[in-house]
Amino acid sequence: MGNAYVCGTFDTKGDELRYVGALLRAAKIRTVLVDLGTKSTDTSVDVTASEVAGHHPRGSSAVLGLDDRGAAVAAMAEAFECFVATRNDIAGMIGLGGSGGTALIAPGMRKLPIGRPKVLVSTVASGNVAPYVGCSDICMMYSVTDVAGINRISRVVLANAAHALMGMIANAHKIEDAEVKPAIGLSMFGVTTTCVNQITAALNGKYDCLVFHATGAGGRSLEKLADSGMFVGIIDITTTEVADYLMGGILACDEDRFGSIARTRIPYVASVGALDMVNFGARESVPAHYQNRNLYVHNPQVTLMRTTADENVRIGRWIGEKMNACEGPVRFLIPEKGVSSIDAPGKPFYDPGADAALFEALEKTIRCTEKRRLMKLPYHINDPEFAAAAVTQFKDAVTSFSATTGAVPLLGVRRRN
Repeated sequence: MGNAYVCGTFDTKGDELRYVGALLRAAKIRTVLVDLGTKSTDTSVDVTASEVAGHHPRGSSAVLGLDDRGAAVAAMAEAFECFVATRNDIAGMIGLGGSGGTALIAPGMRKLPIGRPKVLVSTVASGNVAPYVGCSDICMMYSVTDVAGINRISRVVLANAAHALMGMIANAHKIEDAEVKPAIGLSMFGVTTTCVNQITAALNGKYDCLVFHATGAGGRSLEKLADSGMFVGIIDITTTEVADYLMGGILACDEDRFGSIARTRIPYVASVGALDMVNFGARESVPAHYQNRNLYVHNPQVTLMRTTADENVRIGRWIGEKMNACEGPVRFLIPEKGVSSIDAPGKPFYDPGADAALFEALEKTIRCTEKRRLMKLPYHINDPEFAAAAVTQFKDAVTSFSATTGAVPLLGVRRRN
């Protein structure tokens, strides 16, 4: 079964961490107590702070004895990441902390594979947890009181967290060989759902289709799994996160968008789904310099801004250069009649001129080769014909991959250790 790792700063949270460890041991789950205290000298734990610090690329001296607490926490977090990467016995992990402890523990948790149980009890879990969770599946639980002693509140909260981890470990899902289909990743937004649903319907019989919501975190999750070897290919219909990244929207990707495609060289089909829009929050949250733009209130919490021709040139060039770094089989599809459900005649974001600027920038930037192809199709992105073309081109990319590498990317997926 492996071990449950109980992680935190034992110099300040020792009682709480030992309480959790005792609950796990009472349930017959083996535990490993890991100390992350930058000032800790506790030797009663299973892994001392000094041992963890020794995994820092520059050694323990880069972590321990620093006067600057922020620098020490950052260094220990890096050391803990490296430490986690060396362990092959982690059945699950639980951590407890305030803001500093959360910053220490979360990076190491994110190193664990998707699906490996991860529970983080934190004083900051009721706020913006995106910096801690990232594109992982960390389960964050608000501690309610500070993690500062065992009391009538913390006793219950910590016990619930411990029992949650117990359940996850004891009932870990095991994939039977007969259930395994090769996995592919797909990106989707509400305005491209029709397209992606048609693609998954066509491919579900042969592939395990994992669809990711293109919200910034969704794209990062898709690419993390690609880097982890989980996918035999990707159909990236909805690249809208790039518009948010370049124009300051709230659902942005980062500079490494498409990086996993370049690194892995897996079969890849892409398009321009929802690049007609940049996402903001409520109407009043739209930046002042965008207030006079074509804005569409999607719901009370989401306001969309139509991209202009100039912005689309910038987007097209950015994506095109990323495509040029991809040496595997790439098929980039352009739907000439519209890129989202609200980019169509009579719809609020219909703007053929802005779309044409995007398409032209992509055509001028992408360097087409035998492997890297750009195709203009006389369809709207949600038309059945476009979805069918995406399926055909994905199959062609898979065939090209097999012919070029001698490998057949259809034999299974990476399993958990």
